[in-house]
Amino acid sequence: MPPSSWKKSPPDLIERFATALPAHLDIVRKPMFGYPAAFANGNMVCGLFQDSVVVRLGKEGASQAVSEDRAEQFAPMPGRVMTGYVLVPAADALDAKALAAWLQRALEFTLTLPKKPGRSPPGKASSAKAKRKQ
Repeated sequence: MPPSSWKKSPPDLIERFATALPAHLDIVRKPMFGYPAAFANGNMVCGLFQDSVVVRLGKEGASQAVSEDRAEQFAPMPGRVMTGYVLVPAADALDAKALAAWLQRALEFTLTLPKKPGRSPPGKASSAKAKRKQ
């Protein structure tokens, strides 16, 4: 559960984020800690956190973005840095074209990661488990 001190994302940022998401077949939108987020192959690509946009660039990409692109490391709580994730600079988050470029960059990185195995609905065994029981 998110801390009660976390504030909701502004509606204009939510709309800009939704519009800037790349049109890709593997993108799945679902909330993460109550904030809009996008996933590809089961891996988080990007999302909102309060009034910021968070993108996944991997350890090297995040380090480069911090040193070259004015991005900041993402730390949802003091002392809890999420390695490989950065906050999109505020000016870029306000510009639809710049935001779209950040989200595309995050998608390109995330698509290099291995797919996460799908989960079966609660109460249903996967076909492999079901076959072993027979």
